[in-house]
Amino acid sequence: MASLPSPNQTHVPLSPDPGEIPVIHETQFPWVPVQIVTHASQLPAEFLEPCAERPLVIGFDCEGVDLCRNGTLCIMQLAFPEAIYLVDAIQGGEMLIQACKPALESSHVTKVIHDCKRDSEALYFQFGIKLNNVVDTQIAYSLIEEQEGRKRLPDDYISFVGLLADPRYCAADDVRFLPYIYCRMMGKLNQQSLWYLAVRGALYCRCFCITNNDFSDWPPLPTIPDNLLVEGSAPEEEILSVLDVPPGKMGRVIGKRGTSILSIKESCNAEILMGGDKGPPDKVFIIGPVKQVRKAEAMLRGRMLDMY
Repeated sequence: MASLPSPNQTHVPLSPDPGEIPVIHETQFPWVPVQIVTHASQLPAEFLEPCAERPLVIGFDCEGVDLCRNGTLCIMQLAFPEAIYLVDAIQGGEMLIQACKPALESSHVTKVIHDCKRDSEALYFQFGIKLNNVVDTQIAYSLIEEQEGRKRLPDDYISFVGLLADPRYCAADDVRFLPYIYCRMMGKLNQQSLWYLAVRGALYCRCFCITNNDFSDWPPLPTIPDNLLVEGSAPEEEILSVLDVPPGKMGRVIGKRGTSILSIKESCNAEILMGGDKGPPDKVFIIGPVKQVRKAEAMLRGRMLDMY
């Protein structure tokens, strides 16, 4: 009879080789330990001391109570090929999370995550950490869809569960599969999409982390690579704009049953995000090419002036 796994083990998929048939069943994946971390000494040295000579790619996710600037970060999940680390922010406290700060801010550690905005916000406001060098699989999925000729509708975001159910990338249920998904996605993205992935990931990390210094203390945004700077076809610079909404005007921006904000999203090739219940409730966040962001700003300001 086959031996049963330890309760502190899980399956982790190996990174696929080019052209390899995707692995679908968990029983085909090797077992790796799951370690609960309450002290920095339990984490790999190459993670705690990142360097250019030892680049890392890890799956990353945060869990907490009402995860945002005002919530509570409870667990950071780190998926390595040889182990899954559950970093206990409650038991380990500030000292443990600060020990992770160099890696979370490092350009030598690629953090593969699905929808980084609230995770970044919690890390920034609760621990002063500026999440950097992320590959956001939500952004990557949208870019691949665009490359393959499928137009995404406004607010038609792929959920993490939906992504994991897509047999082109994976078929499982949590953070341990993010490095595997990363390998499959990176092989599909062309050079221009890779740049969009990098810059949009950086802008998503900043999105809800609004400050008074215009993000001057954050790492610089990725520049357009020289090989894309071809006259007449170079991608346009992408920016994040934060628009203040005066008291009592958010209803005008959103409109009845969301019709106003949906109309603006359909008219602009830009991401328009609201703070919602987690806040900030008086701001609208716009990410995209400069011209499209300015267009969205003008339309939103117009809605604020509309008299019903």
